[in-house]
Amino acid sequence: MTASLLLLLLLSAGQPGSQGATGCWTACQRNVQDPALRARVCRTCLTSGRAESWLLELAEKPGPPAQAALRSALGDPNWRVRWGAVRAQAKLQSVLDRRMLADWVSDIPARDEVVACVTAARAAAAAGVSTASFLRDAGARGPAAAARVWEKRDAVRRALEVEVYAEDATLRGEALLHLATFLGRTPARVALEAMAQRPESADAAPASALLWVADKQNTSVGRLLLLEAKQPSDQVLINRLFGVYSQELEALQKGLSAPDVASRRATVQSLRLYGPLARRELERALGDEDSSIRQIAARALAQSEGLSLTEAAGRWLRTASTEPATRRAWWEVAAADKRCDSFLLEMARDTRLPPATRGEAVARLSECERLAKRHFEEVSTFLTDAQPQVRAGAVRALAQPRSALGDGAVAAALEDAAPEVVVAALFVVGQHRQKDRAEEVVALLDASSPEVRQAAIEALERLGRAQDVKPLARVLREDRVAAVRVAAAQALGLLGGPFAASALSQALSQDPDSHVQHVARKGLARLGFSPP
Repeated sequence: MTASLLLLLLLSAGQPGSQGATGCWTACQRNVQDPALRARVCRTCLTSGRAESWLLELAEKPGPPAQAALRSALGDPNWRVRWGAVRAQAKLQSVLDRRMLADWVSDIPARDEVVACVTAARAAAAAGVSTASFLRDAGARGPAAAARVWEKRDAVRRALEVEVYAEDATLRGEALLHLATFLGRTPARVALEAMAQRPESADAAPASALLWVADKQNTSVGRLLLLEAKQPSDQVLINRLFGVYSQELEALQKGLSAPDVASRRATVQSLRLYGPLARRELERALGDEDSSIRQIAARALAQSEGLSLTEAAGRWLRTASTEPATRRAWWEVAAADKRCDSFLLEMARDTRLPPATRGEAVARLSECERLAKRHFEEVSTFLTDAQPQVRAGAVRALAQPRSALGDGAVAAALEDAAPEVVVAALFVVGQHRQKDRAEEVVALLDASSPEVRQAAIEALERLGRAQDVKPLARVLREDRVAAVRVAAAQALGLLGGPFAASALSQALSQDPDSHVQHVARKGLARLGFSPP
């Protein structure tokens, strides 16, 4: 064996179901006895990596050794190798693969028929159809071959159940899916029927098989099992599987607290396969600091409930008890969904919803790509809504991208009687650094609403004008609300200058609020001073 081949085999040793280079090489060595022929055909495993690639190469090699190898492969323990041998024979005889399969199943002696029937059943299942459908176009012998396979269905079922319970976990899921397709039943039903004949101590095998199927079908084991619970006896078996999955979920919980994003993301991807069983863990992931993890969790929750993303988002966002962090995640995924326009507009127009929810829906319209062409037309209708939160959402939505209509909305919003609307306008002024509105912002430092005063300070901080230091120092000295003074101290620490340093020093020594003192101390340190 060459060094390059040895390296490849080592690298591919973990590929599922012996379908990689290792399985290819082993099967070739097992069935090709002629040394010279073996050297020529087994090398295809280096380039293809498919378990049956060497068989198609055999079809190009006439002579008794190649024929002997193909006959040997028809009895191989790997069904893919057997199916590959059938295809190679079809290539040699210039007939369709399915016709050759029908001929093989029809002609094989009774003592070997189970092997052929299992091969036919799995080849059909791999194509996603029943054996009858697969062999329908296999020539005159197709129906008879399909009937023979179905006649041996109990033997086929037993053979595939052995693989469902195989020690090699990579074989289990595909065997379960193939058996379900062959029998015309759901994978969950087939798993439960197999479990009923076996001890509870072996439940980890069908549990892992069903998990593989859930991943393959883009669903979850929780949903597969909940849909299959039809009889009291089913519930007993389902509870046995739930016991296995509960242990696995307990082990996964630690991953939700991993320091690196990649580990947490991988954990949530794994949780997705458990669906309703992992509801608590997925809800926790909705509060993750990484947006991609929040979106994966939201999609998994929607899938577990059998809902579209926007249907699930609507259910969560219409529930008053939903936590703020959870709401944020659902708003994010709803705005990114392909149906975001109809969903967000429906939420925004529903006057039965709390004003804050409607306002957030309006604000999120700016993130909806499908509204790009008619964005301003749709959003501007909310500028005159009776609810301040909705008007505020419209102001924020019109800020992106900046436009004459958006600037006009900001100008009107700065004079709105509702603090929420003014705060939204101030946010936009700071976001776009609209220095031409700086004097209007300074005037709002004397607004009656502390929220407006704080928003005005934050806008001035982003505008970064040196002449705003004095009015900010006055706010730090005179405002009665600690949160406003904290914002002023933060802004002064960033704007800098001698006057800012003096104001911060005074706040550090005289302000009664410890938080204000803390921010003032940090601001002085930022400016190069070493306060006590």
